[in-house]
Amino acid sequence: MSGTTPDSRQVAALPFPPSLSSTPARIVVPPTPLQCVPYARQVSGVSIRGDAWTWWQSAKGRYRRVGTPSVGSVLVLKRTRRLRLGHLAVVKAILNDRLIVVDQANWLNRGRIHLNIPVRDVSAGNDWSAVRVWYAPGGNYGTRTYPVQGFIAPEPPRYTLAHPTRRG
Repeated sequence: MSGTTPDSRQVAALPFPPSLSSTPARIVVPPTPLQCVPYARQVSGVSIRGDAWTWWQSAKGRYRRVGTPSVGSVLVLKRTRRLRLGHLAVVKAILNDRLIVVDQANWLNRGRIHLNIPVRDVSAGNDWSAVRVWYAPGGNYGTRTYPVQGFIAPEPPRYTLAHPTRRG
């Protein structure tokens, strides 16, 4: 899909929160507005269709669904009153056990691509069940907390073969 790369017209480039990285968070305008679902599908290789909130269930049995991030996995935010269709982002880097960097589209509902965006785990149990997302135009974390369904890894689920019981 052309026009979805960082070579598109850049709108904003703001630094990460102090001391995290020298790679700036930035917003890119593609030739046509882009939603989070086709962007996540293209960047991650996870071939699921449907609204973002349906991805978690649709991935069952087709992809590994996990509770912690890995590079290349898709962060699935739950559907809420504010996120009526849910939201998807692709994990680009893991900075520590509570901080990742994602690329995503349509976070501010204008069809733009947001690159190098920090996402912080703010869950009480350090289990990635709730996050706050860096707000690039403001240069800070947004005030809202978003519930997370989990992460979808681009590879199929890992199955183990049952071992027969040995008889002595």
